[in-house]
Amino acid sequence: MNAVVKLESWADRHHPKWIDILRVVLGIIFIIKGVALIEHREQVIMMMEKSNIDLFTFSLSSQYVIAFDLAGGLFIAIGLLTRLIVLFQLPIVVLSIIFIDYHQNLFALNSELGYLILILALVIFFLFYGSGPISVDNYISKRKEK
Repeated sequence: MNAVVKLESWADRHHPKWIDILRVVLGIIFIIKGVALIEHREQVIMMMEKSNIDLFTFSLSSQYVIAFDLAGGLFIAIGLLTRLIVLFQLPIVVLSIIFIDYHQNLFALNSELGYLILILALVIFFLFYGSGPISVDNYISKRKEK
């Protein structure tokens, strides 16, 4: 536990404000992705039919992804439990990279691989950096100190 405290202390000392803006943008991206999954259910069902995943497993996992994209995106955007939430987002992003259509070129206009790699890098980054000074977590910790 001491290593976590040291990591948080270091991250707090080396945390410019623009990183908080980046965290908010990442949270909004997750929210938009969750809404897109809800809006494009037909494409999600077609993806399920291409894979060999049974309906129950796919339904359960898609509900998990949608819930964590919406709720997790909100938590990341406001800076609440950021490290924990991005830890839960990590397997979602990794599995998205694994199951992406590799027949597309990385630099094609409709390729999501570059986008997903960037999101993965940001998730890993915020796993170490945490919420930052402009966050609900910081507000709560300052209230506890008083």
